[in-house]
Amino acid sequence: MPSPPASPPRTPRGASYSQHHPSISSRLRESHAPGASPHNRFRSPSFDGASDSLPPPLNPLNSYQRSNPTESNTENLVSNNSPLRPRHWRNYSTHNCSQPEGEPCEHGKWSPKLNPTSPSSASSTLGDGEQSFGGRYERGQSIVGGVNGVLGDAVGDTVFGDGRFYGSNGDAGAKDQKSGLSGSWSRWWGSGRDDKDDLRKPMSTTRWLASTHGVKNKRRMYLVYYFPFLQWVSQYRWSFFKGDLAAALTMASFYLPMSLSYASNLGHIPPINGLYSFVFNPFIYALLGSCPQMVVGPEAAGSLLLGSVVKSSINSGNSGDEDEFMHARIAGVVTGMAGAVIFIAGLTRLGFLDSVLSRPFLRGFISAIGFVILVDQLIPEMGLLRIAHQVGGVSHGSSVDKIIFLVKNAGKAHGLSCAVAFGSFAIIMVCREIKRRLQPRIPSVAYIPDRFIVVVLSAVFTWKFSWHEQGLEILGDVRSSTGAPFPFQFPLVPTHMHHVREAMSTSFLIALLGFFESSVAAKSLGGGESKDRDGLQGMSLSANRELVALGVANVVGGCFMALPAFGGYGRSKVNASTGGRTPMSSILLSIITVICILFLLPYFYYLPKVVLSAMISVVAYSLIEEAPHDILFFLHIHAWPELFLMALIFLSTIFYSLPLGIALGIGLSLLSVIKHATKPRIQILGKVPGTHDQFENAEEHPQRLESVEGCLIVKIPEPLTFANTGDLKGRLRRLELYGTTTAHPALPRVRNPEHNSNIIFDIHGVTGLDGSGTMVLKEIVDSYISRGARVFFCRCPKEGSKVMRLFEESGIVERAGGTRHFVKSVEEALRMAEMERLSDFFERNPAAGGA
Repeated sequence: MPSPPASPPRTPRGASYSQHHPSISSRLRESHAPGASPHNRFRSPSFDGASDSLPPPLNPLNSYQRSNPTESNTENLVSNNSPLRPRHWRNYSTHNCSQPEGEPCEHGKWSPKLNPTSPSSASSTLGDGEQSFGGRYERGQSIVGGVNGVLGDAVGDTVFGDGRFYGSNGDAGAKDQKSGLSGSWSRWWGSGRDDKDDLRKPMSTTRWLASTHGVKNKRRMYLVYYFPFLQWVSQYRWSFFKGDLAAALTMASFYLPMSLSYASNLGHIPPINGLYSFVFNPFIYALLGSCPQMVVGPEAAGSLLLGSVVKSSINSGNSGDEDEFMHARIAGVVTGMAGAVIFIAGLTRLGFLDSVLSRPFLRGFISAIGFVILVDQLIPEMGLLRIAHQVGGVSHGSSVDKIIFLVKNAGKAHGLSCAVAFGSFAIIMVCREIKRRLQPRIPSVAYIPDRFIVVVLSAVFTWKFSWHEQGLEILGDVRSSTGAPFPFQFPLVPTHMHHVREAMSTSFLIALLGFFESSVAAKSLGGGESKDRDGLQGMSLSANRELVALGVANVVGGCFMALPAFGGYGRSKVNASTGGRTPMSSILLSIITVICILFLLPYFYYLPKVVLSAMISVVAYSLIEEAPHDILFFLHIHAWPELFLMALIFLSTIFYSLPLGIALGIGLSLLSVIKHATKPRIQILGKVPGTHDQFENAEEHPQRLESVEGCLIVKIPEPLTFANTGDLKGRLRRLELYGTTTAHPALPRVRNPEHNSNIIFDIHGVTGLDGSGTMVLKEIVDSYISRGARVFFCRCPKEGSKVMRLFEESGIVERAGGTRHFVKSVEEALRMAEMERLSDFFERNPAAGGA
């Protein structure tokens, strides 16, 4: 029987670590490794001759070496100066091994040797990304309220010198000021200064993380982030070009005729101004936008809102009914103001505004817009436009007025116009439905330009059969109001101030609706980074950058009197489904539009206007068709307030005017947001029977919980700010009187005052506190103390946090009874309250204590 192999000799304590060790780490070793301490995230167990601690698990590079044992490959991959080689690994030139001398051996070649690090060295040594968990930079707290806190890390780090204006304590230093702005700009493309010097100064968390993880070119990092063109153009390949070109041609065939319709029929401006929206806006968005597949362009809602401003200007006498140049300038003012609003919102980081408008508001408003467009387009489709101009108040009246006009004058409709319009509408709708059903099985059916075919055939038939001589209105000459192909008119000039005042509210709504639709489209497309491994990588979607990109695009478009243009879900989906994978499809669309304006406009001469109206009617139908689904959903869940809001917006828009529907919708949405933000959500807690440390909301299950005699336990589950502390006293008063916040204040007191002798605040959810909230809380504590009640705080934020600092500086801690009244749990607060009650009792009754 063979004897068992002898165990390898154990390395004695204090001996140097030079024995052979296995190349595969032990799972047992990993499972028994000590956990990372939250106070020292960077420290790892050291393994050297003076320690018994086990080495950390081997780096994945060892598996590469085992599969590639060639010495040259290994040395090239992880040489001493290679950035892939972890800093805490040592290259041992001598080691003991059983291999014969001269034979190749990789045993222990890269034995893991973690240099012992102190907390200070761990946070001040570059290249420790392998053992870092990220996190906030503690010393960066000193500049949070400074330039970086106001302007952000990008401006603070690049323009103002990455902490150069802060000395060792965050104050300005002469040396730092000397290398401030000038040094920052002169070294824009470099790291700006040595990383080790950087780590000795207060800085933003972003710069600290970049420095500790070896990011050298920090300023270029910001530049690429804010100019996504620099990110995707370096990844562009010719294999993308075929799909991008096909998508651009498909979108041009669909949406260029549509833009003519939006401009002439909805915006009441020259048709060519609709094409300008596809010249400048997609190109600029391709440079600054963060969603590669989104394509911006004019939309029906924004065009209709712009047309309402034009009609308002005509009604007020500021422009004539036939003054196309003034109409175009008004459009430039509205578009430029919408762009300026959204651009400023992006600079001030207001990307959260897409959450302000509720879903019922948007559905009711968009459905109302669709209905208004359908009714408006029936007048030209039936050939009643001239009669409508003769009858006063119809063209600028409400939808109800126009429906009454259509019913009265249906017998005077022009037969050829009705046939061409309704025939075009039917063909487009049938093709739309066929494509919708076939596309899951035959994706290439999306490439069929059905609307472009309708446009071309209608123009050819009109020319061939002289329909324009039979009363069918045609588009005629398509040219700019000034004669130049791309006229420039800066919108915000003093002579246009009366238009600015008229357009202010409408421009704000166009900006808000446009950004919301763009946000929905970008999120639906999957954000910025491609899910395909061969697509664009490293592009992240940012609401604030989207605001800036859309704002710049519309400001430039306003200078050329274009329609407002934002991202549309349908247009972007067409782009993605027809092969568009990068922003190059938007650039190609802009180039195709320029070619169309310069060379192809004469071919639009015989295009019937009723065909453009029919195309807009299809869009209007698409705006309405989703409303039944939302209505049925809200009915199913009995969401009566949401249904009421939808109905109110829809009916006010239909029966009165679009501005009234806008005002009501935005007003009610903002009131709902304010009510939700200012309502305190305090809870009264009850004890779970059979337990001593479990407490739940007593208002949800009052019969299943026990009330604690002599105590009012109040949970504050949210930060306290000026917004939600205004009614905090009233809510607490209801808890004292009725034990609930839902009772009407007309009810007399039903809760015994003795149960309010001890007030226990569970403030685990108070993660934030401002000056107003601190003042209100101080007044509440003073009120309870003056009435003889004891006040306790439990589950408090950690000592040294902003909340506890405000508690101490405001005197709440001292007024409540000192730090002993700030305990860890509700149970501990109850014990403390009982001890103090007994102590007070024996102080008042010494004889009882002696007995």
